[in-house]
Amino acid sequence: MKLAFWLSLAVLVAVALSALEVALGWRRIRHLKDVAVLPDGRQPRVSLIVSALNEAATIEPALRSLLAIDYPDLEIIVINDRSTDATPAIIEQVAAGAPRMRVVHVNTLPPGWLGKNHALHQGAAIATGEYLLFTDADAVFAPSAVSRAVAYCDANAVDHLTLFFDLQARSGLLRLMVISFGAGFMARFKPWKVASSPRHYVGVGGFNLLRRSAYESIGGHAAMPLAVLDDMELGRRIKAGGYTQHAMSGVDMVAIEWYRSTPDLIRGLEKNVFSGFDYRLGTLFAVTLLMLAARVWPWLALLATRGSVWWINLATVCATLALYIDLLHARKWSLRCLVFAPIVPLLEIVTWWRASLLAVFRGGIAWRGTHYRLSVLRQAHEGISLRKGNRGKPG
Repeated sequence: MKLAFWLSLAVLVAVALSALEVALGWRRIRHLKDVAVLPDGRQPRVSLIVSALNEAATIEPALRSLLAIDYPDLEIIVINDRSTDATPAIIEQVAAGAPRMRVVHVNTLPPGWLGKNHALHQGAAIATGEYLLFTDADAVFAPSAVSRAVAYCDANAVDHLTLFFDLQARSGLLRLMVISFGAGFMARFKPWKVASSPRHYVGVGGFNLLRRSAYESIGGHAAMPLAVLDDMELGRRIKAGGYTQHAMSGVDMVAIEWYRSTPDLIRGLEKNVFSGFDYRLGTLFAVTLLMLAARVWPWLALLATRGSVWWINLATVCATLALYIDLLHARKWSLRCLVFAPIVPLLEIVTWWRASLLAVFRGGIAWRGTHYRLSVLRQAHEGISLRKGNRGKPG
């Protein structure tokens, strides 16, 4: 009973402090929609680069939103990365009669590249903008999003601006999964600190706006051809290169439906979950133990304990729910989502282990129709990890 008491007390302190830090921290993140656009005059050219593979279900509204962007000096580069569905035809149809949209069809993938990284590299190679804006093929932009982002970077001398886009989710379970993922991400990376702390960095694939000079200085995507978490590695390299990075909220500016259902999310994360654990089952096991202690045990303890231990775990559950309520309220999502709170951590653990074990048993991951050997990905990841302590500009 003493072990249960001290374990529960330690978990309560850790969970409460983390929840408080996240609740206070996310309020420090500014909103892009509150930024005023630049006055009439010279505005730097922006090259918006989007890569698409088999995105026929979502790409047309996304591309049409890009064409509706009100930024005057904008070129849109769409890379069709070996699509086998109707994506190429849809891209060509949307681009017809749109002079500022350029279409590139990639038919082969060179060895030593992830498909997305290679496609974005190809787009950057032909871009003519002073700024490069990398986004996803399902991102829907508000007309003023680019104008506001460039105005912010210009006013604050920012080299890299990334946005936490407006995530769309349909079901209550998926919404709480998104909330839980977001809370965990913020607790780990503390995006409100990236502007002032050299140790913190972030990158979000749906919106990465960079000064071309900074992008080229860090080697661009050619310096990270096998980085599965390419957006985060881009952010890391920008900070390691001594450049200025800010993170903002993209609510009402950039919207993405990440996954349509919880099973889609679980399957979709197959490609990148294991990399988050450095491709090591030992690391996954250790993090799983922490998850069981902090997120699963408090719920079980409400059924299996009594007295002071029960009250301590009730407080832990309440601290977690309070953070969920805070984040749900910010997104204007129903509190009915909380009914799934006890099973969300279990689903997260299942997602981690499923993706990691599949990678181990298959000897690699499948992404964009290509199989990448685990040994090659590990080697590339280890090279990235060795450079994480470097504060000089990487080559």
